[in-house]
Amino acid sequence: MTQRRGPFSGSKNMWAWLSTATALALVLVLLTVLGGTESDTDPVTLSSTPSPGPWQPVATAGTSATPESTPVVPPADPATAPSWMRKLNPGEKPPQFVLFSFDGAGSTAHWARVLPLAKRSGAHVTALLSGIYLLENSRKNEYTGPGHPRGSAEITFGGTRQEVVNRIGYFNQAIADGHEIGTHYNGHFCQGAEPSVGFWSTQDWNSEMDQFNKFVEVGRQLGLRLDPTTIRGGRTPCLEHKQDQLFPAMLQHGLVYDTSQVTLGVQWPKVKQGVWEFAMPEVRIPALNSKVVMMDFNLWYALNGAQEQPERKAEFSQITLDTYRSVYNETFNGNRAPLVIGNHFNEWAGGAFGDAVERFMGEVCVKTDTVCATYTEVMQWMQLQDPAVLQEFRNMPAAMN
Repeated sequence: MTQRRGPFSGSKNMWAWLSTATALALVLVLLTVLGGTESDTDPVTLSSTPSPGPWQPVATAGTSATPESTPVVPPADPATAPSWMRKLNPGEKPPQFVLFSFDGAGSTAHWARVLPLAKRSGAHVTALLSGIYLLENSRKNEYTGPGHPRGSAEITFGGTRQEVVNRIGYFNQAIADGHEIGTHYNGHFCQGAEPSVGFWSTQDWNSEMDQFNKFVEVGRQLGLRLDPTTIRGGRTPCLEHKQDQLFPAMLQHGLVYDTSQVTLGVQWPKVKQGVWEFAMPEVRIPALNSKVVMMDFNLWYALNGAQEQPERKAEFSQITLDTYRSVYNETFNGNRAPLVIGNHFNEWAGGAFGDAVERFMGEVCVKTDTVCATYTEVMQWMQLQDPAVLQEFRNMPAAMN
């Protein structure tokens, strides 16, 4: 799919996802790269559309939380649950969970590679869907991003009816294979496309989530076999948001996990305002001896300022893979906190980052005591554990590579 290029990994503090020393430099670089287009694998032209009228959100019964409670999700089916889905024995180490998550997740070419790879390696992944990828271009005026004109977005819409149907086919296969669908919301309005999501109110987020649910229903009418109650969380565009505005809207829509915060090192999930927070870790790139949020765009920017140099694909892929390995090893031998691998279906630097994440998936998911799981599966596992044991894990030092 074709996307307008953006940072894809901001934070509620805008540039907090980069080190302080590089934040100002990135602002200057983004002046030159934002608004250009990058070629993904689907020949679609996306832009977002405002939705014309009120819409009732899809019910999300089956998950529950209040601002004062720990979220609860439906337990795993004992008849089909894997052997690791059990309460730990006293003194037993937890599995090393690895959470592969893909923002947007609209590219059929990338799904065609990831699905067989995941099946071979026993991995379950989470696709954080941009809702307007289910909306064909001719229907773009059904979307209105909060504060934005009807039919506009910072990413493309779904293309032709056939392209949407083809995409739905891959989503259905992903669901059948045990992968999870979450939300990346809709219009991808990051800093520079004001009003950006970092300034949205709870009312704005409610509108965005209502429209996301509407587009899921549009997809279901075209054959999407996605139970809306299984959409339990997501990641905000560019990691930007105000938590006190976002989380109340999430709870109103039955969403119980977010993966948009940034922490130094790999840490265990915590409940904040009734929502599980699976943070993105800031880690060290061994080849550069510098720290960065471990997401593909951030790695790309750290390597060459996010400039297109496809001839350096092999170099960038190996550096990224070595970073994943380093972080995994420190986490596995340390606090065993779930490791979030954030990525996009993209062809940046000749596809270097997709190549790295696919290579890492193929090698890490078959390791002993390692489970490549979805967010829901990790929450189901945590629900089986003694809360005091989970608190001991959270009290352990962050894993730092």
